[in-house]
Amino acid sequence: MSIPAANWLIQNFGMVEFPNGPHTIPVGFGYRAPSGVIMIGLALVARDLVQRNAGKRAAIIAIVLGTGLSYFVAPQLAFASAVAFFIGEIADFAIYTPLANRNLAVAVLLSGIAGAIIDSLLFLQIAFGSTQYWIGNTIGKIWMSLAAFIVLLIIQRHAVSSHTTQ
Repeated sequence: MSIPAANWLIQNFGMVEFPNGPHTIPVGFGYRAPSGVIMIGLALVARDLVQRNAGKRAAIIAIVLGTGLSYFVAPQLAFASAVAFFIGEIADFAIYTPLANRNLAVAVLLSGIAGAIIDSLLFLQIAFGSTQYWIGNTIGKIWMSLAAFIVLLIIQRHAVSSHTTQ
């Protein structure tokens, strides 16, 4: 659901800086990004957790379903979403999959950063013919990966302290 929600936000929430451009929001450091950035940042984290809990096939099915639903919300953005997520998923498998069993928090953070860079470049170029918001889009997505990293660290530390006190 995060892919269609992101594409809806891009068309309806935030400020439009140029004709036919995406709606944008501030993401920090003086940068702006298409307003769907937070939902896609969440999707990058969710993709890793789906893969961990349900497998690679389930992660791919979720992406296909989300992209399909996106077509009904924003047909002009659905193709860009599909390409960006597909290529991002390849990078995710290369980074997240080998690291996940050693350190889940680090795997989510590093794959999220790689996914943010790849997804931002591809999506913006395909959807809008420009990478104008690339830095802001990447920053916004990395915020979500950092948030997930912190939450996962807290969970891991709590699990370790609970295990050692028993």
